[in-house]
Amino acid sequence: MQNQVLYEDNHLLIINKAPGQIVQGDKTGDRPLVEMAKDYIKEKYKKPGAVFLGVVHRLDRPASGVVLFARTSKALTRMNEQFRKKEPQKTYWIVTEKANIPQENQLENYLLKNQKQNKSYVVKPNRDGAKQALLNYKVLLHSDRYMLIEVDLQTGRHHQIRVQLSSIGAIIKGDLKYGADRPNKDKSIHLHARKLTFIHPTKKEKIEIEAAAPDDVLWNYFSAELAKAKR
Repeated sequence: MQNQVLYEDNHLLIINKAPGQIVQGDKTGDRPLVEMAKDYIKEKYKKPGAVFLGVVHRLDRPASGVVLFARTSKALTRMNEQFRKKEPQKTYWIVTEKANIPQENQLENYLLKNQKQNKSYVVKPNRDGAKQALLNYKVLLHSDRYMLIEVDLQTGRHHQIRVQLSSIGAIIKGDLKYGADRPNKDKSIHLHARKLTFIHPTKKEKIEIEAAAPDDVLWNYFSAELAKAKR
C-alpha cells in the first residue's frame, strides 16, 4: 500500500488505485481499497481499535488513478461539500482506438443508467431519468492504432467518460462494455484518473495531486512521448 500513497496528512489519504481494485465493497466480496487503506493507517500509526476513513469519491473497478479518502469526519464533511458543488478539478487520461474526431471539443449528452446492466446510454434530453453529462477533451498524442486523450470532467455521471467517448467512436482500450473488440489481459480498461485539484479541507490551500499511469506497454509509450514533448 505504501507505494500507492500519493499524499497523506492528518485529514486526508490519497491513493493511486491500481486497475482491478474496488474502492468500496460490492457483491463480489473482494477486499476493497478502503479496507486496505484502513489497515495501512492502523499499522503505520499503531492505532488501537477501528480506524475512521471516509470515501469521498469512487473510481470504476477496471480504471486506475487518484482516489481521495478522508481521515476525519470534519474532512469528510468538507470534501463531500466540495464535490457536491463540483469544485474539485478532475483530469483523466484515456487510451482509445483511433477515431476521426476533432482535436479538442466539449461533449454534452444526456445519459440514462440501466441498473440491471450496470451500464449507461446516451438518450434524448426529455427522457425520464436522463441526466446531463458534460466533459471537455483534448487529443494529446497518436500511435499507429491508438490515441491518448485528456479529459476534464465537468459532471460526474455513471460511466460518463466511457459512454461519451464511445458515442463519438473513441472506444477505450479494453472496455468491452462500451464497444472494445477484446479485453485487456488483466481485465483493466485504459482509463486513468491522472490529476485531482482541490482546496484542502482544513489548511484551505490548493492541493494538486498527479498519479503515474499503470506500468504497461501503451501507458509507458504515451508517458514517454509526453515527457519528450515537454523537454
